[in-house]
Amino acid sequence: MLNLSGSGVALVTPFTNKNNINYDKLDELIEFHIKNNTDFLVPCGTTGESSSLSNTEKKKLIKYTVNKCKGKIPVIAGTGSNNTKITIEMSKYAKSVGADGVLVVTPYYNKTNQEGLFAHYKKIADAIYPLPLILYNVPSRTGIDISVDTIVRLSKIENILGIKEANPSLEKIANIILKTDDSFKVFSGNDNLLLPILSLGGAGVISVSANIIPKQMHDICKNTDKNLFFKYLELMDNLFLDVNPIMIKEAMNYLGFNIGKVRLPLYKTKKENLDKLYKYLDTIKDEI
Repeated sequence: MLNLSGSGVALVTPFTNKNNINYDKLDELIEFHIKNNTDFLVPCGTTGESSSLSNTEKKKLIKYTVNKCKGKIPVIAGTGSNNTKITIEMSKYAKSVGADGVLVVTPYYNKTNQEGLFAHYKKIADAIYPLPLILYNVPSRTGIDISVDTIVRLSKIENILGIKEANPSLEKIANIILKTDDSFKVFSGNDNLLLPILSLGGAGVISVSANIIPKQMHDICKNTDKNLFFKYLELMDNLFLDVNPIMIKEAMNYLGFNIGKVRLPLYKTKKENLDKLYKYLDTIKDEI
């Protein structure tokens, strides 16, 4: 099983002026993360605007990223949807092109009950065995929360590696870590909860902030670095002044990454959000 820990970047998807995926810019971002100690890449997740990408675009982006990263850095491809059959298709594709694992979000909109969640994930895990699968729980977006009991049951499936947990309840996260085997990895889905989750025994983070401070997020994970965490806590909060990934793309463009705009229905943020973000970025831009 893949031994995964540390800071994984929830990689943005760069777009051209015509709103197509910018593969030249993607090359630059991949090299930036390899150079700055990011522990693994997560393309086609929420921050990568997966819900605004076609399946054809996702497949091409996953294959391209895997080919660029082979032997250099692990790639965990976002393949989840609210359709079990399509999720299996996308996950099998990721496996076929050499992804190191998949990140699968809980079914959104149609939702399901806890037995449905268990059956959904078990069917996907069985279909792609032995490829590692990471559960992704983000109830603020999906309207559904995987219970601790269901996570414990799923953790016993051999190729379910862990969970990206974006439910902000530290009590829940503590219980997941308490009730699962040490081999089951719990990754923070909220940058601003990384330090307490590490202190509980979490394995790391799948991070938005790592798009601009990859080395720092790696070092926080590696050393449970309290001082470094607090130094960048304001950045983590500023990146969520509006719906993710609106603010991270604004931040990256302001810092010169030139990754393009978000796709509709995401839209530019309010001026007061930008003013606050830019004022903060001016204080740290020499560190990036």
